[in-house]
Amino acid sequence: MHTLPSGDPAHGFHDDQATRRLLRSRPPRAALAWAGAALGGTVTAARPLRGGSAAATHLVTVWRAGGSVERAVLRRYVRPELNREEPDIAAREGLALRFVAHLDVPTPRLLALDPTGAAAGVPSLLMTRLPGRVEWSPRDLDGWLRRLAALLPPIHAAVPPAGGIRPFAGYRQGSYRPPAWARRPAVWARAAELFHRPAPDGPAVFIHRDFHPGNVLWRRGSVSGVVDWASASVGPAWVDVGNCRGNLFGYGLEVADRFTRAWERESGQRYHPWADVVMTIGSLDDLRDDPPPAAERLVVEEALARAVAELRG
Repeated sequence: MHTLPSGDPAHGFHDDQATRRLLRSRPPRAALAWAGAALGGTVTAARPLRGGSAAATHLVTVWRAGGSVERAVLRRYVRPELNREEPDIAAREGLALRFVAHLDVPTPRLLALDPTGAAAGVPSLLMTRLPGRVEWSPRDLDGWLRRLAALLPPIHAAVPPAGGIRPFAGYRQGSYRPPAWARRPAVWARAAELFHRPAPDGPAVFIHRDFHPGNVLWRRGSVSGVVDWASASVGPAWVDVGNCRGNLFGYGLEVADRFTRAWERESGQRYHPWADVVMTIGSLDDLRDDPPPAAERLVVEEALARAVAELRG
């Protein structure tokens, strides 16, 4: 049996005061009234759900006439800058939720959508609540990695509807200069060049786009849900693998590589190092502004250097 380090999760969510106020405060009356009306009752409680930074997410309790109770998840896009950049983000997530409802993977079911915020105040969704919790410190590491990897082939096998699901694009950065802590700036410069090149030839499939352990729920050792489909796209399957690898770097490159090998066994495909480049350079602004712990920096740079060397070869 393998175990991960105890203590804080590698990618926990440590809110500062401004984030707590924006994302974890009780939703305004208009949003609660919209959620209650969508479920045919009145919201009597709203509890913030931990994790995530793009939207305010609350578990709401609704009492209906006749005494029945229903709980659902209210997700509100409250960041003005995000709504300016992606005014259709709630509509896209709603479309993705409708699409993934038929997958052989547990996902939330869309209950109501206010794509413009006309009723809820900001673009919002209401969806079913899935049981379980996020697991960052599994007792059985290999089993955890294997089950994570096994989620991806059925997602990638789904045929997305024509239109609606946007094509994959790397996250553009404010600057592509290496972080101050970089020991091999030439590697970062070469990686930035590769980031701006077209993706390698390969099939474009339906991808989660933000797949990592923080978006997977577990219950009694089994996966109970895959959540947060706002970034769903059509692109190379390697993107989901690379994004998950990046979220495992806090545990060491060897753990990320074990996840990759598990995916290769599950999918029958080979991982492409291009995805490490796209994932890392697509996070450059964050790596500069909010550097990871010292040990993780070494892993990030080692993985990037290896990917650049493999692409050069």
